[in-house]
Amino acid sequence: MALSKLLRTTHTWTGIILSAVFVYMSATGFLLLIKKRNGWIQPPTQLGAEGGVEDFITVQGLFGVLLAQNHPDFTSVEDIERIDFRPGKRVFRVHSEHHHSEIQVCAVTGDVLSVSWRPSDLFEDIHDGSFFAGWYHNWIMPAVSAGLVFLVLSGWWLWLDPKLRKRRNKLPRRTA
Repeated sequence: MALSKLLRTTHTWTGIILSAVFVYMSATGFLLLIKKRNGWIQPPTQLGAEGGVEDFITVQGLFGVLLAQNHPDFTSVEDIERIDFRPGKRVFRVHSEHHHSEIQVCAVTGDVLSVSWRPSDLFEDIHDGSFFAGWYHNWIMPAVSAGLVFLVLSGWWLWLDPKLRKRRNKLPRRTA
C-alpha cells in the first residue's frame, strides 16, 4: 500500500511539474507536423528554370550569388548552416546560421527565387529545447523524456493495480 501511495504522489507531481513542457512540446510538434502545408510556417520550395544536370551552377557559383545579396545573415560562408538541394525542382535552399533566414536559388540560372524567414526552424529550436540554452537541450530535455516514460509506466501500474487487487480479492482463499 505504501508503494502505491508513493507511486501515485510521484506520478502526480511529475505530471504537474512537466505539464508546461509537454504543452509547448505538443504545440510546437503540431506546428512542425503541418509545416509543409502552411507557407507561413515553412516557405514553400520554389520551382527553378528548366534545365538538366549539365546546366546546374557550381557550389562556388551558389556562394557568389548568396554573398552578392548583401543579406545581413549571409555575409560569409561561415554564416551558412546548410544547403538543401532539390534537384527535381532545380532549387538550392540555403539556410543561415542566424535568425532562421533562407534564400532559395535557381540551380540552373543562379537567380534568387525567394528570401524568407523560416519560423519552422524557430519552432524546432523551441521544440527540442535548444532555443532556451545548450544545457537545457542537453540535460533538461532528456530528463523530460525520462519523466514522460515514468508517467506512462506508473500510469499503467496505477490503472492496473486496483484491477489486480479486485481480482485477487474475488478468488476463494485456500486453507492449508
